[in-house]
Amino acid sequence: MTMRATTDRTEPHAAALLGGIRDRVHHPATIRELMRVLKIARSERHGFRRQIAGLVDAGKLVRVRGNRYGLADRMHLAAGRLAVNPRGFGFVSPDHGGDDVYVAAANLGEAMHGDRVTVRMERAGDRAEGRIVEVLERANADIVGRYEAAGAGRGFVVPFDERVNMELRIPAGGRVEAEAGQMVVAAVDGWPAGGHGPVGRLVEVLGRLDDPGVDTAIVIRTHRLPDGEDPAAAAEAARLGDAVAPRDLEGRTDFRGLPTVTIDGETARDFDDAITLETLPGGGRRLGVHVADVAHYVAEGSALDESARGRGTSVYFPERAIHMFPAPLATGLCSLKQGMDRLVQSCLMDVDDGGRVVRYELHDGVIRSDARMTYAEVDAMLTARDAGDRAPRAALAPMLASMDALAQRLTARRRERGSLDFDLRETRLVLDEAGAVEDIVAAERNAAHRIVEEFMLIANETVAGHLEAHGLPALFRVHEPPDPARVAEFDDFAATLGYRLGAPPDRAQPRHFQRLLARAHGTPVERPVALLMLRTMQKARYDAVNVGHFGLASDVYAHFTSPIRRYPDLVVHRLLRESRRGPASGERAAELADELPETARHASAMERRAEDAEREIVQWKKVRFMADKVGEEFTGYVVGVTRFGLFVELIEHFVEGLAHVSGMADDHYRFVESDHALCGETTGKVYRLGDRVAVQVLRADPARRRIDLGLVEILDAVRASERSRAPRLGRRTRDRRSSKPRGSRRLRRTRGRG
Repeated sequence: MTMRATTDRTEPHAAALLGGIRDRVHHPATIRELMRVLKIARSERHGFRRQIAGLVDAGKLVRVRGNRYGLADRMHLAAGRLAVNPRGFGFVSPDHGGDDVYVAAANLGEAMHGDRVTVRMERAGDRAEGRIVEVLERANADIVGRYEAAGAGRGFVVPFDERVNMELRIPAGGRVEAEAGQMVVAAVDGWPAGGHGPVGRLVEVLGRLDDPGVDTAIVIRTHRLPDGEDPAAAAEAARLGDAVAPRDLEGRTDFRGLPTVTIDGETARDFDDAITLETLPGGGRRLGVHVADVAHYVAEGSALDESARGRGTSVYFPERAIHMFPAPLATGLCSLKQGMDRLVQSCLMDVDDGGRVVRYELHDGVIRSDARMTYAEVDAMLTARDAGDRAPRAALAPMLASMDALAQRLTARRRERGSLDFDLRETRLVLDEAGAVEDIVAAERNAAHRIVEEFMLIANETVAGHLEAHGLPALFRVHEPPDPARVAEFDDFAATLGYRLGAPPDRAQPRHFQRLLARAHGTPVERPVALLMLRTMQKARYDAVNVGHFGLASDVYAHFTSPIRRYPDLVVHRLLRESRRGPASGERAAELADELPETARHASAMERRAEDAEREIVQWKKVRFMADKVGEEFTGYVVGVTRFGLFVELIEHFVEGLAHVSGMADDHYRFVESDHALCGETTGKVYRLGDRVAVQVLRADPARRRIDLGLVEILDAVRASERSRAPRLGRRTRDRRSSKPRGSRRLRRTRGRG
């Protein structure tokens, strides 16, 4: 409420200022010129500068060369982030929404991939086109790439990211001990200017591309992830010690008498949530979700806090992790280890037989976990696959069975309201000691996973509802409804498979999508329908304004259960503690309203960065795994269709490759976007999303993280066609041998290529 009121108060002033600039300033002007023309009093100049910055942030004004400001619409300019395609052209995504602006290679000027730029609109219509007129903010303070020597102590770096479309010159004396062909990190000392490319110096040698660990090191550097611990944060963590001090227990609710378990993966090292379950006298269950009280140890503004805020999240690679907090805190004092006293924030929920939370309590607590259990152990006890599985922790078996029953009720309740569950198989990489992939297997999802997922979901929802009910500005996890235009496209595609949403695109609710998934379950088209539905959805993010969570069909949702590895959860813990102290003062509410939007934006950006890095290294390792399988044939499903080819996921190894349209040489294939299909113009052959196809691995390219595939039926058809033509060509050649003696040599070369 406070935030909306503040925004409403500032909008009239901004509108008046914008009107004054439009009426009285007829060219891009500096701040001083604007102050003079608009007659801004000296006492108002500080506020005036803030208003100008706000109008730039809102996209109404654009800052151009010489620190001059002009009206964006009058100058046909927009500020945004440039994404360069490896083929040379680029697109600018405007900071404040709207369609991307296409920029031809010749119009990129001196801008590089990732830069924030000003683009001048030069053509509108179906596709807006423009020209880069200024680089506002450089994205690449350093570049990761392959070093090549150029003689006389000079060299150059070929960027690993193909979208960074300029080589970096390394002058004599600007290189460390690097050999040609090694992967390096180079700092940019001079940006492109006057037709010359960037200039820099080598600062780190990573090693050869195939050396163990170099792939992870490259991904860390290219995504600018903070590798290693922050010294100040590590020192603070060390000073906290490794045991709960007696004074820390004062005023806390003691849950150490309740049977308590943690349930995590086999390789987990930090345990930030534990669960308890009690049977209530009048029926129902009291579910306790106890989460590590990181906020007790990490003060706002401390070195630990600043380091964690900057990182935003932990990042998990197949063979290592980059933790948000130093190990003494993440895997020590705040980890809910078996048999050790640990401080927690606890959410106790009374859940009735229908899976509804009828009452809840929030506590600063202390627990002592009775058992650190794995998903496999819990599942074995629940299914009684082996009587021996029960023996070590037989006393916990009744509670685990009760947890399983409650989780099933919660799942049923969630599905009743329309919550979406995409049953898309996930994979697990099996690595050897050097970090190479030995095998790729399906990741098992069992009853134990469902228990943990359902209990965390209901706790997150309960906490979010509490914060909203108390009127304190909060940090929510939001998921907006999908764009109606994309919903319409999805519905049209689903209709070609015999399915409809059963609602207009602008009024489609989660339950409509859920019902469609249920109808497709177990059919050959289940996976393509689910994949396309997932792509139709918006991306979940953090926000200070609650707009609900479409995918979960939840009115209010927040992240509470993982403060060791997600910064937003730590913020929510602090807000919970404040809410228990009573209503916030107006000053505090205003302070939070100012701070939380930026916290949400940054946390969302860091989450995307981590996801991109994790996805890239997994893809890279999958490509390397397939390197010795070139020439082999596999069966897969078409999981993506574009005008340049088909993306196919192999059933056996769960890897994805591209069958490029240039290799589909038996016909000319036309891309039909609405049908997600490539259609042969002569043969009438159609390849569409979800089709089962046989493919051959043609190439595995680790440097580009790409697997090239060929469709077996097309490869066979082309080869058969070439074989059938060869004899006729041979006879023609023999007939003309006396007049055209070179023909036989051409034929042999043709046969060799076939």
